Amino acid sequence: MKVRSGFAACAQGLALLFIAALGSIPLFTLMVLSLAFIPLGLGVLTTPAMVTLVRLYADQRRLLAARWADVEIPVPYRPLPRDRRPGLTGQVELCTFLLKDPATWRDLLWLLYDMIGGLFLATLTFAFIPYGVEGWVMAAGVWKPVVRAGGTYWYTFIPIGSQSTALLAGLLGAVLFGIGLVISPLLLRTGFVVSRAFLAPTPQMALAARVRRLTETRHDAVDTSAAELRRIERDLHDGAQARLVAMGMSLGTIEALVEKDPARAKEMLAAARTDSAEALSELRDLVRGIHPPVLAERGLGDAVRALALRMTIPVEVEVELPGRADEPVESAAYFAVSEVLTNAAKHSGATRMWVDLHHGGGTLRIVVTDDGRGGARIAPGGGLSGVERRLGTFDGILAISSPPGGPTMVTMEISCTLTAPRPAG
Repeated sequence: MKVRSGFAACAQGLALLFIAALGSIPLFTLMVLSLAFIPLGLGVLTTPAMVTLVRLYADQRRLLAARWADVEIPVPYRPLPRDRRPGLTGQVELCTFLLKDPATWRDLLWLLYDMIGGLFLATLTFAFIPYGVEGWVMAAGVWKPVVRAGGTYWYTFIPIGSQSTALLAGLLGAVLFGIGLVISPLLLRTGFVVSRAFLAPTPQMALAARVRRLTETRHDAVDTSAAELRRIERDLHDGAQARLVAMGMSLGTIEALVEKDPARAKEMLAAARTDSAEALSELRDLVRGIHPPVLAERGLGDAVRALALRMTIPVEVEVELPGRADEPVESAAYFAVSEVLTNAAKHSGATRMWVDLHHGGGTLRIVVTDDGRGGARIAPGGGLSGVERRLGTFDGILAISSPPGGPTMVTMEISCTLTAPRPAG
């Protein structure tokens, strides 16, 4: 295993050597030139394009860090403004916005490091194993034509001029080869860790990003609450309220007919009884849509189980929750699961679904899986986008894995603590 990882790190070091030489050096040079041309006006047009190119290059390095060394480097960039004005004015605004983003300047510093320090570490990562092999090649007799062509050949600190010194070079090569197998993966990881110091957000940047996210989700929560109130008002007005008004009018008519036409009064009483049952059913559905009674009384696990029983597709539910979360968190999680299950039932073509709820490390984690056709994504204005906004109110996250052909896995996480189950009633 060490041999394989050593050879892999050696090859990856060689790749990074070329990437840094052919990527970081030109990008740093072009970026500095673009910034220098800003006072002349030309840089206003070129800088946004250069910043975008640098960010794509940095994102590629983040991907390599995760794949090759298991080093996660978060993305620190501020979201670009959506309502940018057209023309030169919008270009100036975009350039100003990018220059005010601290991540832009940290990327520039990283390019400077990568073209010097990164290049050096990549060279060391690659060098040990091939240099050790060179010692073996010399010991195998290749030293003779080399020495004949150019006199004494130095292999590190060994002057090769005879077979005995060539054998010493082979011995040293074996040592360097063994060192390379051990140290190359460490050097590779070190290079990515140093890059993370430049490319990852600082604590201040992470805090600012979180404040921005909470501000956006707070606005979303206010808008969602207003829309929910309008929906409830509309449902009451068009549904239960209309039925109750009609029932009141029918009772007034029945009161006038009860002595003149008892048979007709009985018919209208039966119709009024039907209207009252339907109004009661609509009110129950409305209350369930606001906050299901089973959620308040039994908790999130039992509420999701009850939800699964009402689905048209078989749903298996697994719950490992040692307590209850706060009511707003439970409500958000419940309706998020309900929206995801409803979307899957409508659009995925699934025959079975699975819901897993558990809590660990201060995080409520919910995974909804279906065996449908896949291809699900978060689209603006879609159901999953609404779920993401709902979870964002509680600083939660939503992630989707849905390759074409399926299966689809939707993962939701909300940071929260659990308390002892609340007594019923």
